[in-house]
Amino acid sequence: MKSTKITIKTKNNSYPIFFGDGNLNKTGKIIKKKLPKVKKISIICDKNVPNIFIKKLKISLQKYEVKIYKMIATEKTKSFKVAQKLIESLLKDNLNRSDCIISFGGGIISDLSAFVSNLIKRGVKFVNIPTTLLAQVDASIGGKTAINSSQGKNLIGTFYQPNFVLIDIEILKTLPRREMVCGYGEILKHSLILDKTFFLWLRKHARKIISKKNKNFLKTAIIKSCKIKSKIVNKDEKEKNLRMILNFGHTFAHGFEGAKNFSKKLNHGEAVLLGMMIASKLSYKKNLLSEKELNQIKKHYIEMKLPMKMNKFFHKKDINKIISFMKKDKKNLNNKINLILLKKIGQTTKPNSINSNKNEIRKILLENYI
Repeated sequence: MKSTKITIKTKNNSYPIFFGDGNLNKTGKIIKKKLPKVKKISIICDKNVPNIFIKKLKISLQKYEVKIYKMIATEKTKSFKVAQKLIESLLKDNLNRSDCIISFGGGIISDLSAFVSNLIKRGVKFVNIPTTLLAQVDASIGGKTAINSSQGKNLIGTFYQPNFVLIDIEILKTLPRREMVCGYGEILKHSLILDKTFFLWLRKHARKIISKKNKNFLKTAIIKSCKIKSKIVNKDEKEKNLRMILNFGHTFAHGFEGAKNFSKKLNHGEAVLLGMMIASKLSYKKNLLSEKELNQIKKHYIEMKLPMKMNKFFHKKDINKIISFMKKDKKNLNNKINLILLKKIGQTTKPNSINSNKNEIRKILLENYI
């Protein structure tokens, strides 16, 4: 499969994303070319990454002094306590500003690694090698770093762009269907907010993408999704306006995850899929989205068996807790819950234009519970 490169261009920075199938072994060569002063490399790695890929990465980096930090990838890992312990270990190893941290895992590891990279000595070199579909199409692009608070998800963080991102489709071959569905949720989101043609293409090929039966369809979906997100990030790196449309479904999703205490009973991608369905229904109720297009979205969910009903994950008594977390979302204004909704497939409402009160949110959540 031919390698592909796209470039993220923000106001103050630019960096490449390299796509390929089996290109993990090129990591060392790219670092040598892009970051010639690097001597030490610290790999922050999800402990569930198969050893075969860890070994490939280590062989690629054999000319460098390499140390691996294996982490348990749960939302509870994204905490001050874990971040501080990791920072102290890295400082003890005398990691310098010219040296490099590699994130080798999913979105949780990416968020934590970028956060730590930004803080150590006011910034060390940072490379992102995402190992899940969700991280490849979302967390690896845009420079957001984050850890969680007891008050909610991703409430503490910075913006810190990587020096480059390497996406190897071969790594996805070991992912279970549940993880592929989680990643597909973000791909679907990108089509719903900005590209109806892409949505129609996904309806035809989603089954082969999720099952990994066609690598070309999978690579096309990943690259297209990354291009959509990069187009948005290029125009609004710091989420002042346009980038907020990427939060379609996420305000609900963060409420769901908080109510579940960030447990593995509900993964982020599943929460986003559930949140997008509720946001789509609310879009229709507010006379923004047509019934025809809502039904197109519903049909796709049903055909692909995507999570769309709250009663699979929650009891009615959980709704107040969900709303409580939604009210703490960092994008809210004037004590109202700020939402991104759909005007049609491929077009959202303008950021900061839809503010809902808790009664409206409670009503739509109850309706989706049935």
